[in-house]
Amino acid sequence: MNNSWKRALTLGAVSTIAFSSTTLAAALPGEGVVVQPVQSTVAEETFQTLIVNRALEALGYDVQPTKEVDYNVGYTSIAKGDATFLAVGWFPLHADKYTMSGGDDSFYMQGQYVSGAAQGYLMDKKTAEKYNITNIEQLKDPEIAKLFDANGDGKADLTGCNPGWGCELVIEEQLTAYGLRDTVTHNQGNYAAIIADTISRYKKGDPVVYYTWTPYWVSGVLVQVKTWFG
Repeated sequence: MNNSWKRALTLGAVSTIAFSSTTLAAALPGEGVVVQPVQSTVAEETFQTLIVNRALEALGYDVQPTKEVDYNVGYTSIAKGDATFLAVGWFPLHADKYTMSGGDDSFYMQGQYVSGAAQGYLMDKKTAEKYNITNIEQLKDPEIAKLFDANGDGKADLTGCNPGWGCELVIEEQLTAYGLRDTVTHNQGNYAAIIADTISRYKKGDPVVYYTWTPYWVSGVLVQVKTWFG
């Protein structure tokens, strides 16, 4: 975020306190300033961006149509000045992306929409209780892993994260750390599509293991699952 943007945002806050609505209408802090929002390709994250867009428009900023980009592109675009803001940052998950794109020297970050969010692995409750599965490392056992085999290759099919997402790096690191490479397949692609397949298998009564996060609609659909474990 450049200095003119920071100054405009600061003046907006001060003006709201110091002047009447009549004065603000005559000289809005965003007049003449073009804003380019970016967001991820996750449709459920759109509302945060819309809220900020509406607020900036009310302050007089010329808000351009939001561009959908991968998180990596979002951070680097803002750092280079090609975009203005990203309203969806998962921290500490995105800490490396933030730092590698310039950190505090390139960004202004303040406030949060949701606190206490969680993410991790879940599996269907029936299988977890029947085989006393309490942590992801137990999938190192080929017999346990085979329970979650969806394509007949003898390995557990773990519904994972899109390439380039922070959670992809978490899963990949843990597959190595827990010695799961020989028994678990990290299924990647469009998350909405692969989790839809997971939900379909779950509804048929098949064992499932997947990675997800909250707040997100998946946990409202897959309610009879084992609690978070890692």
